[in-house]
Amino acid sequence: MAENDGAGGARDGANGAFSVAGGQQVAFTGVMMTHELTVEVSNPPLAGTGQQAAHWVRSGLVLAPASLGAGPTWTLWSAPEGGLAVVDGALSVPEGATSYALEPADAVPGDVAADFPALAGDVPLTLEPGASRAELERALTGQLMLTRVDGATLTAATGVQLPGVLDDLYSGDSAKRTFGVTWDNSGHRASFALWAPTAQDVTLLAWPAGASLVDAPRRFPAQRQADGAWTVDGKAADKKLDWDGVRYRYEVRVYVPATGQVETNVVTDPSSVALTTGSTHSVAIDLDDKAWRPQAWEKAPQPKVRPVDQTIYELHVRDFSISDETVPAPLRGTYLAFAQQGSAGMTHLRALARAGMTTVHLLPTFDIATVPEDRAAQRSPGDLSGFAPDSSQQQAAVAAAQATDGFNWGYDPLHWSAPEGSYAVRADGGQRTAEFRTMVGALHQAGLQVVLDQVFNHTAADGQAPTSVLDRVVPGYYHRLDPATGAVQTSTCCSNIATEHALAGKLMVDSVVTWARDYKVDGFRFDLMGHHSRQNMLDVRAALDALTVTKDGVDGSKVYLYGEGWDFGEVAGGALFEQATQGNLGGTGIGTFTDRLRDAVHGGSPVDGSTVFKQGFGTGLYTDPNGLPSSRGNAGTVNDGGDDELADLRHQTDLVELGLAGNLRSFTLVTGAGETKRGDELDYNGQPAGYADSPEEVVTYVDAHDNETLFDLGILKLPVGTPMADRVRMNTVSLATTALAQTPSFWHAGTDLLRSKSLDKNSYDSGDWFNAIDWTGQDNGFARGLPMQADNGDRWELEGPLLADPALKPAPADIAAAQAQALDLLRLRSSTRLFRLGSADLVNAKVSFPLAGPSATPGVITMLIDDTVGPDVDPALKGALVVFNASPSSATQTVPALAGRRFALSPVQQQGADPVVRTTTYDATTGTVTVPPRTVAVLLQK
Repeated sequence: MAENDGAGGARDGANGAFSVAGGQQVAFTGVMMTHELTVEVSNPPLAGTGQQAAHWVRSGLVLAPASLGAGPTWTLWSAPEGGLAVVDGALSVPEGATSYALEPADAVPGDVAADFPALAGDVPLTLEPGASRAELERALTGQLMLTRVDGATLTAATGVQLPGVLDDLYSGDSAKRTFGVTWDNSGHRASFALWAPTAQDVTLLAWPAGASLVDAPRRFPAQRQADGAWTVDGKAADKKLDWDGVRYRYEVRVYVPATGQVETNVVTDPSSVALTTGSTHSVAIDLDDKAWRPQAWEKAPQPKVRPVDQTIYELHVRDFSISDETVPAPLRGTYLAFAQQGSAGMTHLRALARAGMTTVHLLPTFDIATVPEDRAAQRSPGDLSGFAPDSSQQQAAVAAAQATDGFNWGYDPLHWSAPEGSYAVRADGGQRTAEFRTMVGALHQAGLQVVLDQVFNHTAADGQAPTSVLDRVVPGYYHRLDPATGAVQTSTCCSNIATEHALAGKLMVDSVVTWARDYKVDGFRFDLMGHHSRQNMLDVRAALDALTVTKDGVDGSKVYLYGEGWDFGEVAGGALFEQATQGNLGGTGIGTFTDRLRDAVHGGSPVDGSTVFKQGFGTGLYTDPNGLPSSRGNAGTVNDGGDDELADLRHQTDLVELGLAGNLRSFTLVTGAGETKRGDELDYNGQPAGYADSPEEVVTYVDAHDNETLFDLGILKLPVGTPMADRVRMNTVSLATTALAQTPSFWHAGTDLLRSKSLDKNSYDSGDWFNAIDWTGQDNGFARGLPMQADNGDRWELEGPLLADPALKPAPADIAAAQAQALDLLRLRSSTRLFRLGSADLVNAKVSFPLAGPSATPGVITMLIDDTVGPDVDPALKGALVVFNASPSSATQTVPALAGRRFALSPVQQQGADPVVRTTTYDATTGTVTVPPRTVAVLLQK
C-alpha cells in the first residue's frame, strides 16, 4: 500500500493518479493518507452529502445510485477513527485514511440484482484489483465514504451501507458457528462467541457468580476469528474460574456512523439465554443443567397435533392469572401460575382441552424492553371500580401508571432467546428458565401444546439507545435501512430488522431452534411475517426439521409455523425479496392468518377506522340493519337493509364460504352473483381471495389480541337494541365460522366468555384494568370506562353512550351460555375429521355449498361435507350438513340432492347446552332442514 505525504489534491481521471497540490502525483491503489487532504468542490450542493446512498455489496463491488451522477472517477474511502467529511466546500480526509479506486462496470451482475432487487438499477463500481482481504476487513472497521470527482471538482460524496459485503466476506463460515455461550462436558468451562466483524476490539467483561455488579469486572480480551467472530475460551482465559453463573457483558470498540466516531459500547450478548433481573447483564448458564430442568417439564409428554387439527387459544401470560384470586398472590401474572392445577384459569384451560382445544399460543415471552422485571417495583393504578362505566378516569389512571404497571403485550424485543423476566417470580439467571419450563410442562400435562409468539421483524430500539443491543455490536448491519439516507426503516412500528441479511437471519433461526429444542415448544407464530423472506421461513423450517428425538429430544418436524402474512412497508410487493406473505408460501405447510373470512364476518377491516359501524355476515349486514352510517363520517350511507347491502352480503357470504373451505385458490364455488369461480378468481379488495395450496397454510380467526374483541365488535355493529341473548348467539355464530373451517382455528383468549376490553381497539399498553380475564365468568370486562385516549379518543363520543347502557353489560348467566355454546363448537370440531380433511384434494372433492348463488337465503350458509365422495375419511359417517343462520329469522333450506339421505342433529348438540339448536328439524324425504334464528346447526348422516 503506497503512502501519500502530500497536503491535498484532486483525482486526475486521465492517468489514474491523484493530483496533489504542487503537482505531485500519487498512485491511487489503496492509498494510505498520512496527512489531512482537502479537495475543492463545486458551488452546487454535492449529490449524496449527508446520506448513506452507496452500497458495498460484494468484496469487489460497490453500487451507487444514478442520482449521484455519471462519470469515471470514483473513490471508496475508509477512515479508522472517522473524520471523513465535506466541510466548507472541501473534502476533509483525516490522517490514516485509506482509499480505493473504483471503475464503472456495464451492468449490475445478475446474482447481485437477484439479491438486491431494489438496487438493480444502480451504477456498478468495481474495486481496483490487488487489495487483500485483510485490507478490506480493516477498511470495514472505519468510516466509509464514496466520492466522485469530475476533473478537479468533487461532485458526489455519500456514506456507504455495508451489510452486503459483510455477508459476502463472513456469512459462509459464520453460519457454522454457535454464538453465545457453549460448554464443555464439565458444565463449568464456557466458551464465548460474538459476531462483530466491524469491531476494532472486543473485551469480555465478567463478574463471577456471587460477585457484586457494582464491582469492577474481570477483563478477558477476545480474539478475532476469520468469520468475523470474537471469541474467548474460558478454560484458556482462567483455568480456575467456575464460569457457571458468571454475569457478563461485551465491551465493543466500533465505529458508529450515527455518531461519526469510534464508540466503546458495553452491551449484553445478543445470543443470551439467561439474564440478570432487569436484563442489564447476560448470565452464563448451561440449559442442560439439571438445576434448570424441572422434572414435571422433563416428564410431561408433548401432545401430538396435525397442523390442520390445530385449535389455538391466544393468551397473554399476565392476563391469564393477574386477577385470578384462586392463584396465590405472589404467583399471579407469572409463569408459575400455570402450575396451579386447581386455579380457575387452569380449570378453564383443561375444560377447553377436553372439548377439543389443542394449543395455547402465548403472546411474546422472550425478553422485552418495556416492563420492569423487578416485581416489587411494579405499581398498579389500584381499584378503579368506583368510576362510572363511561368515565375517562379509569384510562387516565392506567396511563399514569404505564411505565411501572407491569403490563405490555411485549412486542418490543430486547433478547430473543431468553425468557422475559417480569413473568418470573425469580428472574435472575437460570431461575426464569426453570419457571418458564414449569409453565410449558404444566400446559403439556393439561393436554395442550405451546406456541410462542416471535417478533423478529423489529427491535425496541436502534443506534446508541440503551435498549439497542444489535446495533451497538454491528452498527448498520442488523436493521433495514433506507437505501438512500441510511435511516432505519420503521414500517413495522419500530426499528425494522433485516432478516434478509445472513447473520440476522441466523439469529432468527438459532433462536427458534433454542425454544423448540431446549424448552420443548410445539409451534411458533411470527409477527409481521411478511417482513421476512420466504427463504427465512424455509430456513427456519429446515432447521426445525433437522431436530430429532434421538439427537435433540424433540421431533422438530412436528413443530407448526404460522404468522401474519401482511404485505406492506418498504418490502411490499417483493421490493427487496420474495416475502413470506399470503399466497407466497404454497407448498411449505406454513400458515398465514386470513383477513378474508375475518372481514366478511365483522363487516370491513378492523384497521379501517371508517368501518366502525359497517356490518358483516356475523354482525347483521342486510338482515338486521343497525341504522347507523356504514362508513364513519358519511351520514348519507346508512345500514338500512337496502339492495346495496344485499349485494354486499352476498359477496361477504362468498368469502365466508371460501374460508370455510380452507381459503384454497383451487376451490370452486357459485358466487352470490351467480358466477362459478375458483378461489383465486374471487375478489378481496382487488386481491385474489383464495391463496392457499393446502388448508394448513391458512389460519382462520374472527378476533385476536389486536383490535376490538368479538363481543365489542358486536356492541358497535349490531343494532343497539339487540337483546343480550341474541348477542350471545351471534358471538357463537361468528366463532363457528372458524371452529368449523377446514383450517387451523384460532381463538382470542376469553372470546368464549364474551371477553370485552371496554371497546379498546389497541390494548397493548392498557394495563390489567382493561386486559385481565375473569375465568369465573362473573364479569366480561365491558363498561370498565372509556378506553385509552391515545388510540380511542376520537371515538369516545360514540363509545360513551354504549358503555353507559346497562343493557349492554352481560350478566354471569349470559357469559355462562356463551361459554357452553363455545365448548360445544369445540366438541363439534373435534368429534369428526370431516371438519379437518387435511388436503386440498379432499376439500375440493367433499366440501360444497349446494344452495350458494343469487337465490340463497340472505345471512344463511349451507355447507355439505360429503364423505360418500372419494376416500372414506370418517368411517362412522357418510357426511355432515352444517347450516350457519346469522339472520334474525328461522331459515328453511332445501337441498334436493339430499332427499332420501338421513341426517340428524349431531349428538354434541342434541346433548349440548343450547336448547334452541335442538329445535332444528330435518325432512329426509325432501332434504329440507329448518334452523332457528342466529344458530349454527350441525347434522350428521351415520
